Amino acid sequence: MIIRGTTQLTALLGHPAAHSISPLMHNEAFSILGLDYVYLAFDVPPVRLKAAVEGLKAIGIKGFNLTMPHKTAIIEYLDELTAASRLCGAVNTVVNHNGRLIGHTTDGTGYMRSVSDAGYQIIGKTMTILGAGGAATAICTQAALDGMKEIHIFKRNNATFQKTADFAENLTRHTKCSVQVFDLADTLQLKKSLAESVLLTNATNVGMEPDTNESLITDPGFFHPDLIVSDIIYHPRETRLMKLAKEAGCPAMNGLYMLLFQGAASFEYWTGREMPIEPIRQKYFNNREMTK
Repeated sequence: MIIRGTTQLTALLGHPAAHSISPLMHNEAFSILGLDYVYLAFDVPPVRLKAAVEGLKAIGIKGFNLTMPHKTAIIEYLDELTAASRLCGAVNTVVNHNGRLIGHTTDGTGYMRSVSDAGYQIIGKTMTILGAGGAATAICTQAALDGMKEIHIFKRNNATFQKTADFAENLTRHTKCSVQVFDLADTLQLKKSLAESVLLTNATNVGMEPDTNESLITDPGFFHPDLIVSDIIYHPRETRLMKLAKEAGCPAMNGLYMLLFQGAASFEYWTGREMPIEPIRQKYFNNREMTK
């Protein structure tokens, strides 16, 4: 890659950010298409997010991604949100349009495409999701828009519980999907929800390195063979939740392909070109941990 005076900057803001394979994916795609762009990852603690966004806007960045823990905090620093971003209350992709920062969400479309790409038919059925952060609400929003029958959200009963309940009510009102919120500590309800679900999604950072021995579900009795277990974490490639699910006979997948497909959508927003999915898949995503 040759960096010129004309090279357009794109980036990832996260904390941490060093583990991300997004720079590899995007820079490879830029190279394949001969685009004069570069993608960098920046570790930005929450207290520095505002300053980072102001700096990137000032230097004319083409666009950037957000990962944990910035997907909701970013909103107050943006000039405009898409309808989907407003509905889910989260942003993972920002486009700099003539000096105006516009927030998009591609996490949900990336996630749903990854499930479909794996060969699973989940539309019209029930799913259970752990967590209610930016990635979780984006996934819920897209799943509801795509036609899921019911979504059960489990989160800690803390200061943001009512906010999540309001989100669920609003999503139910604007779609044909029934969205409910439950206390993560209510293990009886969690087991009941999983028994009714075709898909379990961990949308928290529990199980991410360095805490790879952690899992929100440890009882094998919560799994059943018809339950697809999905973790949006991809580092490590196999979380403890995935290991437990496999031992219980469940198909399990990590978040690598969600990353691929949400990245492809971001790429198109910034460049106006489709990402060359297959060479990127073969080079960087061929070791996805998954069983059927």
